Amino acid sequence: MIIYTDGGASPNPGLGGWGALLVSPGHGGAERELYGAEPDTTNNRMELTAAIRALGALRYPCRVELHTDSTYLRNAFEKGWLEKWRKNGWQTSGKQPVQNRDLWEELWELSRTHDVRWHWVKGHAGDERNNRCDALVQRAKDEYLAGARGAGELSA
Repeated sequence: MIIYTDGGASPNPGLGGWGALLVSPGHGGAERELYGAEPDTTNNRMELTAAIRALGALRYPCRVELHTDSTYLRNAFEKGWLEKWRKNGWQTSGKQPVQNRDLWEELWELSRTHDVRWHWVKGHAGDERNNRCDALVQRAKDEYLAGARGAGELSA
């Protein structure tokens, strides 16, 4: 499974949106888009939410290539930050509480279900799938402002 995710809030904190694109190479490249919005949140919470919702949408354990433009998200796994936070009682190396612990705990559990490889992509740099996720973030915020206050899903 190939997954692209994005999230953002504007202003930060403020109205936030998240988007995810799931591509199933084994099923003819079938694609599924997920998105949603929250009224008072941060960029980081939306980046985490996108990954949580994408992994949570998978029906069975599988190998996942997850692409994100969030170094916060990728580095937590690839540089071992998340493992250290867990071992330190959810404190940073500076002995401060880890921000977004609730989402990190949920994402940790989901990441144990799947074989996830984390990839960083530069945002707003021409990556078609990252751009689609960015558009889903904006769509989620636009729909929220228009009164459709929830999450959506599109299948291709």
